Amino acid sequence: MGGFYICRIVSSQKGRDFVNSEYDDMKRAEHMAVRNTAGWYLYTHEILEVTGEDASAFLDYLYANPIGNLAVSRARYTTMLDEEGRIRDDVVIFRMDENKYWVSTLYTRKDIPWYNAHKGDFKVEYKDITPQWDMYAIQGPKSKDILNDILDTPIDTQKFFQILDNSIDGVPVKINRGGFTGEKLGYEVYVAPEHTQLVIDKLRGISPKYDAKQVTDIQIMVWTLPTEKGYYLMCDIGWANPLEVGLDKGIGWDKEFIGKEALQKIKEEGPKRTLYGFTVDEDDIFIPAKNIGGPGTAVMLDGEEIGRVTKVTYSYCLDKNIGYALVDNSKAKIGDKVMLHGFEAVLTDKIFI
Repeated sequence: MGGFYICRIVSSQKGRDFVNSEYDDMKRAEHMAVRNTAGWYLYTHEILEVTGEDASAFLDYLYANPIGNLAVSRARYTTMLDEEGRIRDDVVIFRMDENKYWVSTLYTRKDIPWYNAHKGDFKVEYKDITPQWDMYAIQGPKSKDILNDILDTPIDTQKFFQILDNSIDGVPVKINRGGFTGEKLGYEVYVAPEHTQLVIDKLRGISPKYDAKQVTDIQIMVWTLPTEKGYYLMCDIGWANPLEVGLDKGIGWDKEFIGKEALQKIKEEGPKRTLYGFTVDEDDIFIPAKNIGGPGTAVMLDGEEIGRVTKVTYSYCLDKNIGYALVDNSKAKIGDKVMLHGFEAVLTDKIFI
């Protein structure tokens, strides 16, 4: 994911980004299809394949949440921390076999040197296998019905964060139940690039039956849909620790991992900042966020700066601008009215719908 392109296009919100009403109508239709029926799109992440007899122990050391206790075919969302307890990456890790894992990330070029620096005596190998797979996201209430129509084996009993082998007209695919939209039903189809057209043709052919749409706009894929449900990109949380942004659930405090000592100290003292959501009722706004570079717009309460804006986008479900702000949690609470670059905002929970 090109950080500059993705972050830059959403910094100026509805009144400026969506001056073309036809373009806005298209994006609204794609967004609402995911919420009401289904939407699908190519959304290939980078994949690091980690193998070897110490693969479990190695990943347990690199990531905050336990990995070695995953059953084969199951997955877990977790964070990679630096020695200060700050988030370096957030990933989904799949256990593909007893000693083989997939790490789904957007930052293999950053993660491989980190792996190298901490490999030590671990008997483990890792490589970037991204070119071997295309991944299509099929998200929304009708996603299971769509896939049951095109897959050779039904997926009615497949569990959340479970990746299983399947096929389409005999062509091997892998199906993960999960996604980045916050929908209760959503799936990811992994297919070899030489068979990617088959998946496209099948999805295009079946879409009218379910009033599903192909999602074509990057803002919908990575900003508007995920943010409504409180999902993050690294450019939203890369300056924080898991306790500040609500990613401390399931941390493996009983194991050793990089950043544990620093994070334990933060836990004992209590985090000084919290990532809140916020809404802005006014349409035509400009609130520079930290994720596009620079410090981000100051969050002002009663004339005092209490934090910085990390993200701003538009919610088609709420019909208003939304975003995240990392603020001093001793000076703010949900419901407070704050000023952002001259615009009034209300602090909220990070999950908007």
